[in-house]
Amino acid sequence: MDHTARKNQGGPASWFSALSARTLGWRWIIPAVTLIVLIIFFVLPIVRLVWLSFTEDAVPTWQHYREVLSDAGTWMVVQHTFWMVLGSTMMALVLGVFMAWLVTYSDIRAKKMIHVMVMLPFIIPSYIITLSWTQLFRNSSWFSGFLQWLPGTMEAPDLYTLPGMMFMLGLSNYPLVYLFTVAVLRKIPQELVSAARASGSGRGTVFRKITLPLALPGIAGGGLLAFLANLDNFGIPAFLGIPGNITVLSTAIYQEVVGIGPSAFARAAVLSVLLGIIALLGTFLQWVLLRKSRQLETAHEETRPRFSLGLWRSPVETVVWGFLIFISFVPLSSMVSSSLLSAYGVDFSVETITFSNYTYILFENEKTQGAIGNSLLLALWTAGTALIAGTILAYYRVRRPSALTRGAELVTGLPYALPGIVLALAMIFAWMEPVPGWNPGIYGGIGILMIAYVTRFMILQVRGSMTALMQVDVSMEEAAHVSGAKGFTKWRKIMLPLLLPGLISGTMLVFLTSFTELTVSSLLMSAGNGTIGVTIFDFEQAGYTHYSTAFSTVVVVLMLGVIGSLLLAHQIWKKKVVKI
Repeated sequence: MDHTARKNQGGPASWFSALSARTLGWRWIIPAVTLIVLIIFFVLPIVRLVWLSFTEDAVPTWQHYREVLSDAGTWMVVQHTFWMVLGSTMMALVLGVFMAWLVTYSDIRAKKMIHVMVMLPFIIPSYIITLSWTQLFRNSSWFSGFLQWLPGTMEAPDLYTLPGMMFMLGLSNYPLVYLFTVAVLRKIPQELVSAARASGSGRGTVFRKITLPLALPGIAGGGLLAFLANLDNFGIPAFLGIPGNITVLSTAIYQEVVGIGPSAFARAAVLSVLLGIIALLGTFLQWVLLRKSRQLETAHEETRPRFSLGLWRSPVETVVWGFLIFISFVPLSSMVSSSLLSAYGVDFSVETITFSNYTYILFENEKTQGAIGNSLLLALWTAGTALIAGTILAYYRVRRPSALTRGAELVTGLPYALPGIVLALAMIFAWMEPVPGWNPGIYGGIGILMIAYVTRFMILQVRGSMTALMQVDVSMEEAAHVSGAKGFTKWRKIMLPLLLPGLISGTMLVFLTSFTELTVSSLLMSAGNGTIGVTIFDFEQAGYTHYSTAFSTVVVVLMLGVIGSLLLAHQIWKKKVVKI
């Protein structure tokens, strides 16, 4: 009896049970270890930033908060931040909702082209867009000359003001509202609107009682995204606010750190906590509204026009296209023309045109050459690391959901929810001396930028990979396992061909965002490790506008070339898949 029992203990059944338990253990160990690593790289820098704002020589104190909050200048900075974010968010809401309503419900033509034109200010970095507008409104520009030619005393607006900052931020971020509003408007059932009209309700009543309530969560979600983007933006307040002596929270943190006073880092930490709290509150409110928005949406999207503009279609199209061309191409053309001038402020003519600015930044200036190389290296490193690590994390999040994978996603998204200037300061505190008494030499080199970029932009790849994985039915993996394809073979022959377009889209978003990054680099850059964004900023701050415009033009051409290549490759891939 005992012999039989011992024999069964060593039989196939017990071996299989032990193997299953071991496999189950690994399924928990891998996500747990991943979560711990993510906490070390993604959360601990933020925790340390908050902790240092409450300490003085490792002793807990409220002194830094008392000093900062009792300073009248702090409340002026908060007031500037409040009005800047409020005004730009309202502008983004008005433009975004109107364009989304017009494109979604009217019979206006060339909707795909309009969609591309709307997204253009969002694709190009905001500091380059700002630079192009400042060139359009300069005193010696053709636009200022045109205004002087008109009757009256009209002058080009002064962008180096608080309203100018509101205008530039609203123009840069209204595509966020547009995207969210288009998505929710298309999913409002046409039957509800038709039933209301059949019951005698007018267009205004239908909009007020049906369309607006159903679309409101999506509109609010897009508005809050624009709010967070406006709060996070450093480029526009730096390009316009610093010369105009208008300080907001992001530029105040930057000026504290570069000022290097006796309590500069402590004051910057306090301001970062204030800015981070505002951003996290906005993120939480956005999450609540987006959850409500998903409950209201239907699965089906209707793309058919819901009303006709009739005789007004051509005039409306003329106004819309005139507006889009003016805000997109006219400032950029002015920036290009400024980059071709022999000196800043001279009139544009055949005699003043020169390509020497491009020759200088591309072939003669080591700073710009190094910046292009550094930005390219950082973008490739960030995109490659995010592609591998982000896709693995997304796979576990979608295919094996658990509390650990949900926690990993939340931890990965935290640095992106915070303003970039806050994350940069957290990285300084975390990697200057990660362990008391030990300096690994990461801070001050390109290594800290590599860590910061991956920490900042990893969530973009995670979300992109999750979307791609959700579009591939789990039965495809099950069929691969049944056929004997496992591990690398399964990914190489089945998963990657199906997921590749979605994965590449996320990777290119990470690449382009990293390639033109400014906010994080402004604090973490050191001598010899400059990036494109910081170099353009330095040129502009030093008064070398002809160099900053030339460098910006080169960057825009490079970005448009990358985007065009991506779209072409995507079309070739689609044709290949259709043939197969």
